[in-house]
Amino acid sequence: MMIKLERRHLLTVEDLSAAEIERIFSISEDLKAKFLEGVREPLLPQRVMALIFEKPSLRTRVSFETAMVHLGGSAIFLGQDAGFGKRETMADFASVLSQYVDVIVFRGNKHQTVEELARYSSCPVINGLTDYAHPCQALADLFTLREIAGKLRGHTLAWVGDGNNVARSLAEGCAKLGVRFVMATPEKYRFEPEFVDRLRKKYPDFQFEVVDRPEDAVRNALAVYTDVWTSMGQEGEAEQRRRDFASYQVNAKLMSHTQKGAVFMHCLPAHRGEEVTDEVIDGPQSVVLQQAANRLHVQKGILAWLLGAHA
Repeated sequence: MMIKLERRHLLTVEDLSAAEIERIFSISEDLKAKFLEGVREPLLPQRVMALIFEKPSLRTRVSFETAMVHLGGSAIFLGQDAGFGKRETMADFASVLSQYVDVIVFRGNKHQTVEELARYSSCPVINGLTDYAHPCQALADLFTLREIAGKLRGHTLAWVGDGNNVARSLAEGCAKLGVRFVMATPEKYRFEPEFVDRLRKKYPDFQFEVVDRPEDAVRNALAVYTDVWTSMGQEGEAEQRRRDFASYQVNAKLMSHTQKGAVFMHCLPAHRGEEVTDEVIDGPQSVVLQQAANRLHVQKGILAWLLGAHA
């Protein structure tokens, strides 16, 4: 069933209420179960999705394109020939493109770019990654944790490493869904004080803690999460970051401090031998492939919810 919805964008997890996240998860769960039974329910027939990517991608691009095809629609990947950011103003580009397609997925360098794109778009815009946020990744991760634990509220997610876009989006999701969030991060790589203050004021019950030692972060965690120390665009800082994060590697010794049943998470791609060892990422506690698979199913849920199709 299709219903007419007010235009919505998904630029950060903050754009969603807890109830809306749960609704997306419910749709995703239903569609995943059907997919595993061989059913690909065409909830979005003849809908068209445009993808604009300033950065390389495997999981985000392929999962979104596949999701839309499974839902009965189609996807258009816009390359350099479309002239994004070069041939015309953002207002003209977004105003025209959004008359042709039903939804736009943007993956880019600066968060201000996706905000400007959304400002002038008459169709929903989804953030597929910016320097500030990665909401689709965080939603898939929290969905994965819910599959593992049965429920999210009351559990602890430990983040070890750089306080980057993925960490920021996970913190927003944890704040909304009642998950304790503990970070082990060198001081100069932590969240901006304004970001933390905003979360604490908006979610006074949010359990958020920053510690210096990774061992202290992981002790009571359901999941230990890390990401690359040097993200795309930060290559010039790589050597300094390796030095700064040297004691923050997730290895077997660190995982030995976790509680029984704890899992290891990573959004991929991984720099094996830096932020995580092969022993951990390929080991029995790792759920990285489950996370990656769930990008497809949760993005189906996001598209179906955002475009008014109910599973």
